[in-house]
Amino acid sequence: MKPFEKKVWLASPTMHGEEMKYMKEAYDTNWMSTVGANINEVERIAAEKAGVKYAVALSACTAALHLCVKLAGEKLYGRPAVGHGAVEGKRVFCSDMTFDATLNPVLYEGGIPVFIDTNPETWNMDPAALEKAFEMYPEVKLVVCAELYGFPGGIREIKEICEKHGALLIEDAAEAMGATYEGRQCGSFGDYSAISYNGNKIITGSAGGCLLTNSLEDANKARKWSTQAREAAAWYQHEEVGYNYRMSNVIAGVIRGQYPHLEEHIARKKAIYDRYAEGLKDLPVKMIPFDEKSVPNYWLSALIIDEDAMCKQVRGETDALYIGEAGKSCPTEILEAIAGLNAEGRPIWKPMHMQPMYRMHEFITVDGTGRAKTNAYIAGEAKDVGADIFARGMCLPSDNKMTPEQQDRIIEVIRACFE
Repeated sequence: MKPFEKKVWLASPTMHGEEMKYMKEAYDTNWMSTVGANINEVERIAAEKAGVKYAVALSACTAALHLCVKLAGEKLYGRPAVGHGAVEGKRVFCSDMTFDATLNPVLYEGGIPVFIDTNPETWNMDPAALEKAFEMYPEVKLVVCAELYGFPGGIREIKEICEKHGALLIEDAAEAMGATYEGRQCGSFGDYSAISYNGNKIITGSAGGCLLTNSLEDANKARKWSTQAREAAAWYQHEEVGYNYRMSNVIAGVIRGQYPHLEEHIARKKAIYDRYAEGLKDLPVKMIPFDEKSVPNYWLSALIIDEDAMCKQVRGETDALYIGEAGKSCPTEILEAIAGLNAEGRPIWKPMHMQPMYRMHEFITVDGTGRAKTNAYIAGEAKDVGADIFARGMCLPSDNKMTPEQQDRIIEVIRACFE
């Protein structure tokens, strides 16, 4: 099949024109740095959209997550001594199947991630496994939970478990802006939450993120830390460690121009998901799941291949091999076929307990625990759900600008992999 002349991306920025108006406003008024009307407006809109009181505009969602961990740690344990992190030496329960930016900030602040397995019905943190974790480590007081690919699942249950055990919840809603669970916006469940404006997200500023909170005191702390923790003095006075994390007023202009199109982008992503679901419905695959409590933003469409329809596939650290078989396929074969069309797919996030840097960290399933030393980790009868989804799942091209005709050709190529 002839490749597309222009590449179909997994997810790329979709621009509209208003962005240039606000960027030019920053230029014309000479507010090009980390203060200005665009930043103020982004913070107002972000808080309003998420249903929280305050938003702090920052250089990246990772910066927002870092300050979430710092705020939570200081609330739980007090301000650390200089040179020590806010959660120094403390276990923190973290989503396992996610991008590593979700939990790297725990390491920045000296914490010890403990990975919680994935629920096969939601692809998000499993509430039952989290309960198991609290049984094992009742002293833990912080949970970091990500909402995968814009499909929230179980976040209220996660929040209730945290409250039951006196723990704070950090909600990584980087991929889920505009999605809701039980009618409530993602980003509003956490004691502290973070959203992303990275280049491939549902709306973008090319970069940037926001920390979300209902505490004015915490919002002001985060703003102070994000500008090198400068004290209110005529000179440069510093009493604690700070960071250069504030959002640029120029980037804020892009985000300000994108926000009116959030619902439009979500509707387009839903149409893409629905077209895949219809076009692939008689194949031995299932689309990423969600229940009636969730209204996703459909950021990335993903699928998982039925176990008995998987051909042989082996993955190393950076390479993968497979053996084709009639009537069967695997993510490696499908991704190669999509790439042959000049389109971009992607494997599912490789679970954190399988990553080289985290393999010796604890990993807790519903019915067992252990240290994941291989990609086929088993603890007694415990099932490693995240590893299974990683082995059989993949993300499909989900770009807003993909035409129905292009998507139909991608579907045709996927179908051919099972012939």
